[in-house]
Order: sequence, then C-alpha cells, then structure tokens
Amino acid sequence: MTRTLILFQVFFITSCLTAADRPNVLFIMSDDHTTQAFGCYGSRLAELNPTPVLDKFASEGMVFDNAFATNSICTPSRACVLTGQYNHVNGVHDLGGRIEKGRQYLALEFGKAGYQTAMIGKWHLKEEPAAFDFYSVLPGQGKYFDPVFRTQGDKKWPNNTIEFKGMHSTDAITDQTLKWFKEERDQKKPFFLMHHYKAPHDFFEYAPRYEEYLQSTEIPEPESLWSQPKFGSIATLGANGELKPHIGTSIGRRNPRRNYVKHYELSDGFDDEAAKREAYNIYLKHYLRCVKGVDDNLGRLFAYLEESGQMDNTVIIYTGDQGFMLGEHDYMDKRWMYEESQHMPFLIRHPKSIKAGTRSDAIVENVDYGPTMLAFAGIETPEYMQGKSFKQICETGQEPKDWKQAAYYRYWMHMAHHDNPGHLGIRTKKHKLIYYYGCDYEGENQTPPGWELYDLEDDPKEVVNQYDNPKYKQTVEELKIQLAELRKQVKDDGTDYPKAEKIVQEFWDYDEEDRFKAVEISHKHRTKMNSAGN
Repeated sequence: MTRTLILFQVFFITSCLTAADRPNVLFIMSDDHTTQAFGCYGSRLAELNPTPVLDKFASEGMVFDNAFATNSICTPSRACVLTGQYNHVNGVHDLGGRIEKGRQYLALEFGKAGYQTAMIGKWHLKEEPAAFDFYSVLPGQGKYFDPVFRTQGDKKWPNNTIEFKGMHSTDAITDQTLKWFKEERDQKKPFFLMHHYKAPHDFFEYAPRYEEYLQSTEIPEPESLWSQPKFGSIATLGANGELKPHIGTSIGRRNPRRNYVKHYELSDGFDDEAAKREAYNIYLKHYLRCVKGVDDNLGRLFAYLEESGQMDNTVIIYTGDQGFMLGEHDYMDKRWMYEESQHMPFLIRHPKSIKAGTRSDAIVENVDYGPTMLAFAGIETPEYMQGKSFKQICETGQEPKDWKQAAYYRYWMHMAHHDNPGHLGIRTKKHKLIYYYGCDYEGENQTPPGWELYDLEDDPKEVVNQYDNPKYKQTVEELKIQLAELRKQVKDDGTDYPKAEKIVQEFWDYDEEDRFKAVEISHKHRTKMNSAGN
C-alpha cells in the first residue's frame, strides 16, 4: 500500500468521525512555572502546598519527570511546541523570533482534521495567530494589570483590541476562555485550545487578594543559594573566580548589575547575608502568589469542563514554557541548562486512555508535545516535524524500544539580559554534559569556554562539576561523541551561524592550549566589565 493511499485513508477515517468520537485537546501553558513550585514534583516548596488544584489534576493522570525545554526561554520554547521543530530549524533562536501563519503548524494540522482551534493568552510569537479560528492574545509580554488583548476584527492586525480594566491578566485569560466555551464553541466539532497564562513571569505582579498568602512564612531555601564549592567552571566563574560578579544574575549582591537586593531596593543597612535572605523571601513569595492565582483559576476552568461534561473527553496537558531558577546557585530567571531551568513540568490527563496516578521517567522534549497532541486526535505526525509522539508512553507507561535516551539543549542569547553565556549540551537519565562555547551569533563578545559534567544519580542538585575528575574520563569521552551525533541528528550543523560554530569547534577538545586561551579570554572579559563599571 502506498504512503499516499495510507494518508488518504487516515484522512477519510478522521474526517468521518464525529466530535463525540474524537477527544478535545486542551493545552495549558504558564510562563516560567517551574517544577520546584508544585506539590506533585516533591520539591522543597511542596510543603507550602502551592498547587492543590494541579496536584489533584496530576493524580488523575500521568506526571512526566524528565520533560525538557530544548532552549529555556519563552519565545523559542513556544515555537518548538507550535512547530514540532528545534529552534535552529524553525528559526526562532531568541526573543526576536516569529512564526507566521503558514508555519503555525499545530493550528493548521488540527484545522485540516476538522477541529475548532483557539489561542487565548500569552502568544509571544509576534505574527498574527491567523491559523487559529479564534484568538485573543497579549501583545508581546503583556501587562499583569489592566491587560490589553489583540483579537480578530475589522481592522488589520494588531489593531483590534479589548482591554480588561481593573483585572489581573490571569483572571482575564480564564474569563476569555470560559466565554469562548460558552459563546464561540462549535459543538459539532472537537476543539484544540491553547490556553496560556502570563503568570508567573517576572516581575511577579500578583492579584491583591493574595497579599496575605505566605506573608508570615519563611520560605525553604536551596542549599546552593549559599554553598557550592565544587559547582561551575571557568565558563561560569572565570579564572580563579574572577567573573563571579559578571556571569548569571543573582539573588544577593554578587552580580552588581542586576540582582534582587537591588530590584527590591533593600536598604544598605542589611549586610550581604541578611539582604540576600530578605530578597530571596520577597522573590519567592511574589512568585508563589502568582502561581496561586494560576492554580485557583484552573480550578474555575476545570469546574466548568466538569459541569459541561467535557472534562473526561478532553486530553488536557499542563506545562510551563520552561523551568525557572528559584534561588538555586544564587541565580534568577531561566536560560541555563541546569536542571531547575531546563526541566519542564508536564502533566497529562485523559481518563479514557491514561491511567490515573502514573508517572514516567521517559525523556521527552517540547518538540515532542505537538506530535503527541496530534496523535491523540488520530492525526499522523507530518514529516516536517522533528518531534515524535509519546502517546504510547502516556497510555502504557512503557518506553518503546527505539525511544530517545537523551535530550538536546542550546541557548543562543549569549550574555543578554541575565548574563548567561551561550551553551549547548546533552542530558541523559544519568548525566548532563554542558559545553559553554561562550560567544554571540557572530563569534564575538567572548566569555571563557568551558565544560561541565554532572552525575545526576549521585548529585541531582548539580553542585559538583566532574568534568576533570579522572573517574569520569570515559564518561566525558562517550558523552562528547553522543553529543556530536545528537547535533547531527537534530540538524544543528552550524550553518545558520557559521562564525559561532567556528568557536564551538575550536574549543571542543579542550586541550591544554584551549584551556590557556580560556584563561586569557576570562582576563579580557574581566577587564572589559571593570572598564564598563560593572
């Protein structure tokens, strides 16, 4: 049987199914909601019970413990989900990326299969979400209060807008989704809905009703906020630690350019330790109040789905667009390949096919989310998508024999916004190998190249870099080979930015000559930062 005939049969069967025969698909994404801020992931913050609604939701489906962003930053992550492609293929390397109508693949594929499609909330991909039947999206990052949304209408994009005066964005996004269900929903068709919250993105402006939440609570601290003597490398610390103030924005005063002591305008009367502790507590409370707003609003959304009889015929996914640093390693924001940043929450519920109370440690990436949603709708993964469906894992709890055993990562925005060097790497179930090549797209603005290896079984918090430990010599060699092969497999061949690729290749072996050059680069960068007054 030819491929054409098979595809025709799949299309014919799918198009003949009624809405009742096919599940709805609801994809919920919050911005920067990290696994540490859930109960079901058992982190240090679980005791605060930050997500009772989501924890109940998780208990009714499957929790993925090894879901990863391929590039831990908002716009690139969303592009990976929408296209099923890695960023070096879909072209969205950074926050300036855009996805035009013809490449809004998930909406297009669901639409061709007869689904009603909608996109509500944070979009962050610049172009009009025109492939969706309905949309109401925040412009860019959007506002927490009095949010304005871009919608369809008579005027050319982006000139049709609605404003929610006196409202918090989390409430407004939920209200719009509920309105869509009640007024726009075509009951003859199954739906594909992307429901995206702005929260808990910084700077964590929570609804006033949460002012008392956690007010008198001392937030549990990560040990690495204070002590990690074997963490990092010359790439993240500089030669003999000379770049500690300049790489990675901080909670305490370590990074003088950008830190939360400075942001929250804490008095100079605080010594460094007291200021850091106070800033950490303010930071976490503001963040968790935003999380609480999301969790409460999901309670409203799920209640409506239950009342309207749609809950159990809907494949519901909850995730964040990446992880987030909540003080680990004295870092803020995301972008890093470290676990708290790379690791995404991923919860999925569909009682007709997914057993309640299950977990999987299979490695999945955000490029796989689209193919998985399509598979639940009976739609074959298009050839242009690089991701693979893990529907079988959801339904059986077992990995197929040929399932991936490693995740690929690449962060391109070298030293932008939060002073993170450009890096790439590989993450298996046992190890993480990170290569900080340390340059921008044109191979310029160099920071010292370096490698880091973490043993995730013995050191899950990633505080001991084992790259130069003789005991791990063979592991390093094997992972470097595996990383090089993985780059070929995902088609990150360096042709998009050849000058950066030249630097990647130059320091790959990391011999004595490379290390000497890294020290020189470190000194030059320190001089540059000192001259700039940082």
